[in-house]
Amino acid sequence: MPSDSDFDLDTTDWNPRLTRLYGYWCAIRPAGGLLPGRRHFDPIDVPELLPGIWLLDIQREPFRMRYRLAGTGIVEAIGHEVTGLWFDEAHPGIMESSAFTARYRGVVERGVPDRRKGKPRLWVHRDFDMIENILLPLAGDGRHVDMICAYSVLYRPDGSVAY
Repeated sequence: MPSDSDFDLDTTDWNPRLTRLYGYWCAIRPAGGLLPGRRHFDPIDVPELLPGIWLLDIQREPFRMRYRLAGTGIVEAIGHEVTGLWFDEAHPGIMESSAFTARYRGVVERGVPDRRKGKPRLWVHRDFDMIENILLPLAGDGRHVDMICAYSVLYRPDGSVAY
């Protein structure tokens, strides 16, 4: 089980949208070091973030992820609706990359948020130079991650935000 210090992340250099969602996630965490579940997350509390939010249902064995929800900005960036699709259906071949899946597995296994900024891996066919995103674990029972709440900011080559 993660300790409270695992959730004390330095958000100084983060996009304000990621900072906002991370702060909200921290605020809805139940007492006793438990993780929030989907029932704690109310979209009404973060309406300005909805276009960039995506939720992934987790299947542990074999490890797979399914899009429960993809915000309008995410759907636009991907180029088609992905809600209801398995991750490997929406992005053929990506689950074969152990470096890519290790990040998601780590969030599921450790129950700790993970933030990344770098070159896009999923949306390389689009006009995006940089991506910044966060993966936040959700656990219906407070302990075993069964969903990931993610947020992505996509940057154009000139540094402007794509949506």
